[in-house]
Amino acid sequence: MARHSKSERERREEQNKLMTQTEAAWRASVPPATAKAFEASVAAARARGPEPKQPDMAPGTAPRPPRPGHEPKPPKDERPRRSNRD
Repeated sequence: MARHSKSERERREEQNKLMTQTEAAWRASVPPATAKAFEASVAAARARGPEPKQPDMAPGTAPRPPRPGHEPKPPKDERPRRSNRD
């Protein structure tokens, strides 16, 4: 657990109080029907939960495919070379 200075804790407490006051003022300014619809959408989003985790990609894999015509070259087949000497 990180330790924070007294001034930082006080600053965070002030920010939390200001945020609470701002939220209360916003809720008071919104019409009741809109506030009810907003609460319903928030409840639905919370019930839905987080999105499923995306599959892991190999390290160094680009997150999107290359542009057409810029695909990487396939690896060369390593075949032993034949010499013309007999």
